[in-house]
Amino acid sequence: MMLPPVRLARARRRLLSLLSAVVMAGAGVVAASATAHGQPPPPPPAVHNVKYTVFAEQPFDVAIYYRDSDPPNWADYSHNPYVYSPKAKARVGPDQQWVLDVVLANPDEWAMVTATSGQSTQTPNIHCVLAVDGVVVATDAGPKGALCSIRNW
Repeated sequence: MMLPPVRLARARRRLLSLLSAVVMAGAGVVAASATAHGQPPPPPPAVHNVKYTVFAEQPFDVAIYYRDSDPPNWADYSHNPYVYSPKAKARVGPDQQWVLDVVLANPDEWAMVTATSGQSTQTPNIHCVLAVDGVVVATDAGPKGALCSIRNW
């Protein structure tokens, strides 16, 4: 049975409308199911390579405190900062540097190295350098000690 051209055109339009509605409904189901499952979890925080360097203008034994991990929060850190700030003793000089590479999630907050000659009356002129991801972000020098940090302590 052949339909007249006018009826055939109407039938095609109805069929196209029906197909469009089915496609749109299917897309809505897909979108709704994606939303129902939620977004994927956010990626873990980026970590940064932090490099601490300490040296002196004269050979000398120094005490060095540094931060090698991010404290969970300020309260935990301030309760006992030495838990998060290990101490090293090192012989440093103009040709003998103490260097340590660590990984921190938030170096703007926690990266820190300090070196001191202690109670000695000598002045070895201690220097420190702090680099994050290969870029030097802090330097300091002093006759008996130095503190390198991005944050103001």
